[in-house]
Amino acid sequence: MHQDYILPDPWCIIEEGFDPKRVTRSESIFSLGNGTHGGRATFEELYSGESFQGSYIGGVYYPDKTKVGWWKNGYPEYFAKVLNAPSWIGINVYINGEPLDLNTCATVRYFRRELNMKEGVYRRTFVVVLHNGVEVAVKVTRFLSLSHDDLGAIRYEVTPLIAPKGEAVAIRFEPYLDSGITNHDSNWEEHFWETDETKLTGQRAFITTHTKKTDFKVVTFQRTEVWSGEETIIKPHHTDTYISLNYLTQVSVGDTVYLEKFGGYVSSFKYGDTDLLTIAKERVQAVVNLGFDGLLAQQQHDWAAIWERADITIEGDVKAQQAIRFNIFQLNQTYLGGKGLNIGPKGFTGEKYGGSTYWDTEAYCMPFYTATKNEVVARQLLEYRYNQLPQAIANAEKLGFTGGAALYPMVTMNGEECHNEWEITFEEIHRNGAIAYAIDRYVRYTGDRDYLREKGIDVLVGIARFWAQRVNFSEEKQRYVILGVTGPNEYENNVNNNFYTNYIAAWCLRYASFELRALSFEESEVRERLGVTEKEVQGWLRIAEEMYYPYSEKYGVYLQQEGFLDKELKPTSVIPTEQRPINQHWSWDRILRSPYIKQADTLQGFYFFEDDFSEEALRRHYEFYEPFTVHESSLSPCVHSILAARLGKEDDAYWLYLRTARLDLDDYNHEVHEGLHITSMAGTWMSVVEGFGGMRVKDGKLHFAPILPKEWQGYSFKINFRNQILKIEIRGQRSEGREQRSETRGQRPEVSFEVDKGTLEVVLYGEVVKVEAKSN
Repeated sequence: MHQDYILPDPWCIIEEGFDPKRVTRSESIFSLGNGTHGGRATFEELYSGESFQGSYIGGVYYPDKTKVGWWKNGYPEYFAKVLNAPSWIGINVYINGEPLDLNTCATVRYFRRELNMKEGVYRRTFVVVLHNGVEVAVKVTRFLSLSHDDLGAIRYEVTPLIAPKGEAVAIRFEPYLDSGITNHDSNWEEHFWETDETKLTGQRAFITTHTKKTDFKVVTFQRTEVWSGEETIIKPHHTDTYISLNYLTQVSVGDTVYLEKFGGYVSSFKYGDTDLLTIAKERVQAVVNLGFDGLLAQQQHDWAAIWERADITIEGDVKAQQAIRFNIFQLNQTYLGGKGLNIGPKGFTGEKYGGSTYWDTEAYCMPFYTATKNEVVARQLLEYRYNQLPQAIANAEKLGFTGGAALYPMVTMNGEECHNEWEITFEEIHRNGAIAYAIDRYVRYTGDRDYLREKGIDVLVGIARFWAQRVNFSEEKQRYVILGVTGPNEYENNVNNNFYTNYIAAWCLRYASFELRALSFEESEVRERLGVTEKEVQGWLRIAEEMYYPYSEKYGVYLQQEGFLDKELKPTSVIPTEQRPINQHWSWDRILRSPYIKQADTLQGFYFFEDDFSEEALRRHYEFYEPFTVHESSLSPCVHSILAARLGKEDDAYWLYLRTARLDLDDYNHEVHEGLHITSMAGTWMSVVEGFGGMRVKDGKLHFAPILPKEWQGYSFKINFRNQILKIEIRGQRSEGREQRSETRGQRPEVSFEVDKGTLEVVLYGEVVKVEAKSN
């Protein structure tokens, strides 16, 4: 069963009614971010119930010592943790001396919160009765500024509705900063922060901290002010790790008192070795001059500009519309192109997984940022990996590889491997292939071959050298094999000849060889830089040509791994509902022996390399593997939805789309309390654009073959393709959509195009269409 308390709305995420059991889930769902920092939707006021306070600063991390029972050679010494940063949002509130606490108050008469995705603003309103007899209404507005990305703003309003004898109510606000913060996922219950100084200047407060080991310096700051019709008394309070101001005022019944708080972070990751305290003071003064309403107006303008490029509209299906916008919204909250940053699996919404970079970025996120931002943002994500090539080579050397072979990490902050599960760290090596694939996809989409020549080819050669050493030649099979791996399906560990791993390894070897020759690698500069010989390239091509792929003649499919048919092949439909998800109910031993697939594995290869296989082959493989797939990875439904759309399985494509789009909103895997699945949200975008829209890039042109789910009246999206903005709108009857389908089964939808400038040729259902800007 999945949750169903988020109210349908095309532009807002809405929760009504207070339920303590939902608090940690909603803290994730209503999270805020601005690409530089972010945090969970923890209540500003005291909350004594179960809660997960979390604020995070991009690029700031801690190398938590690995905790394992048995150390293995080559093992990472630490697991990099995104750090729970000092808190700036806190505002303790006291009503006639009683703490305002939704967990302990006498009655919660009304509770509503709303995340307005159109504006990037979070609002919360509630009415409570306290034990002292006072009834108050509270309204809170909070956002993290895009224009001033070091800070956020809070407006906290309190209105007494009923008071004993109708007397004025004493309201005390205590806005504070707190650096005595710990990570929920600390391996050794260690504090990661050292507090250097607390400083109070008027109504401005600052805490200067640094991280242990990594020595990131951070100044957390706040500037507060209270507006009331009565005299306000201000008193400071601070300890070694805590600093606050206390505002005490008298408020008549029916009147409103409100506090405005600007706060946030400046860090050495962003500003280097500079006077962070001075920068923090400047940031505070800039927004004080602008005012809360002025900053809010900027926020609304900035988000309008994002939506103008990135929005996807869906007509006739509010839940689908809400879901796609939620995914797009969270992706933009997580990453906006900041230098040296990447897209963490949880973004700024939680601590699980650690690290800032997985293969998710290359396999799932690159298409979204390339098409909705621009070439510069996408290239920066590739350069992130190029800049870490020396560490990738060092990672490979720790495992015994030589000669410039590069193994990119499964999880990283600075290029070093820091994942601490051996079956992933040592064996999930297909991650190398996703990085090479992202280079190819970027170049095909943008036409930017300069990146290949200057940087990309170095990465491809390092990866090719790794694969050339990771294979071994089987005398028995007379083929090259890859032993002891974990494919994308992490419910199988330490298997031999995983089809996807073998296939992407061979592809990497061919692709590196092709691009070397296309770049004329005999030129002295390239040859000297890379040290590649024709003999080495011929060796790569021989391995690719003679790679082994396990295959079943009986089923007509490539096997996920050599021993897959030895399993008891029962479909997921036999698993009792109460035992799902199986990773929360079964032993790992039972999972490993089962045929159940966490996410697309063999089918991931069919998604990446669809032109290598016929539609008939795709259908056989989809129909064989999907019934065994439990979709317990957030990265699973989107790939299956895209493949189902290509096959004309519209019902499958639709429910899988909802599964990926509403994964967190409906908490399908019962884990949203730990944070959102940010990187899989890019897969949701792909399921619309590449799945239902059928978008591909071939021979330098955009191709489309849209289908229209029967649940939708129409949909539209925009693509930034080589500096031209193309809008695609799909309307009309339910489509059978692909050329291969019989026209008697349905009609294609009506498809229209608009381009912002010039002329753009696109291919629609195999026919070239010339799109001209209206101003031409």
